[in-house]
Amino acid sequence: MLILIAEDDELILKTVEHKLKKEGYEVLIARNGKEAIDLIEVTDIDLVISDIMMPFASGTEILSAIRSFGKNIPVIMLSGLGQEEVVLDAFNLGAADFMVKPFSPTELILRIKRLTAQK
Repeated sequence: MLILIAEDDELILKTVEHKLKKEGYEVLIARNGKEAIDLIEVTDIDLVISDIMMPFASGTEILSAIRSFGKNIPVIMLSGLGQEEVVLDAFNLGAADFMVKPFSPTELILRIKRLTAQK
């Protein structure tokens, strides 16, 4: 299973990458929204974990791009902003799940397993 992590915070990126690899997942990394969109367009990705606030393209723009490519990839959105409107926007655009930072990497793995068991 190939998971794309789109995150501009290096500490969160490395923590999530390490945890996913330890669990046996293949991992791709994008440090900004444009890199993520470019990878999603040309790669067969099984799941995306994306921060909402990133340089060049936001997490919501990544969600829109996934839909415009005609792909049905589950997306877990991450945000330091837990405001209700941010969460609702993410779900309205098709996010499969939403986690507020800081979050437990173990909880993230459980949510990934729940989402990928449905595929």
